[in-house]
Amino acid sequence: MALTVSSPITLIDRFPALSKSHNTTFLRDILFVISFSIFLALCAQISFHIPSTTVPVTLQTLGVLLTGATLGSRRGALAMLAYLAEGAAGMPVFAGGTAGFIHLIGPTGGYLWSYPIAAYVTGWLCEKGLDRSFKTSALAMLPGSFIIYGLGVPWLGFILHMSMSIAITKGMLPFLFGDALKLLIAAALLPTTWNLIGLNNFTNRKHL
Repeated sequence: MALTVSSPITLIDRFPALSKSHNTTFLRDILFVISFSIFLALCAQISFHIPSTTVPVTLQTLGVLLTGATLGSRRGALAMLAYLAEGAAGMPVFAGGTAGFIHLIGPTGGYLWSYPIAAYVTGWLCEKGLDRSFKTSALAMLPGSFIIYGLGVPWLGFILHMSMSIAITKGMLPFLFGDALKLLIAAALLPTTWNLIGLNNFTNRKHL
């Protein structure tokens, strides 16, 4: 007897493997993980500094949120880990084309290490169907933004021997408006894409 159950999906699951074999699906997911690590690297190349701040302004927050929301929790986190590994290995994928393991333990290291966690949490929430409307997409991405600041700001203060209040002043407050705008853009892209492909009300089903 066949039992049909609902299964949460994200946007990327609407691109099926060429066959139903596990090997093909695995290779497809690896391709998506690598592709989105490259996408984040491209987001990092748009980089500039606000006077008196150590942390650069980039599009990485937008990239992290979109990656988690599009790939889902596990693949999103893996894409971020792949990105960190690429940078640590010497590929110029960090902000402004920089590279090296030193960035993972430097002043902005906390922000970088937060990416896999932020992508995982955002992806997990979107797997619950929160990416189908603008409001719920924004709610799904908000914890990811909090995680980035929650790890990045204390690490910045620790490395540069700042008090928490100064770390917040230099590592969070100047970026709030821009990051809020990036979140809103990402939140708008998800339901728009679902509607464009005509699958906003689609529920993935498996036959067991």
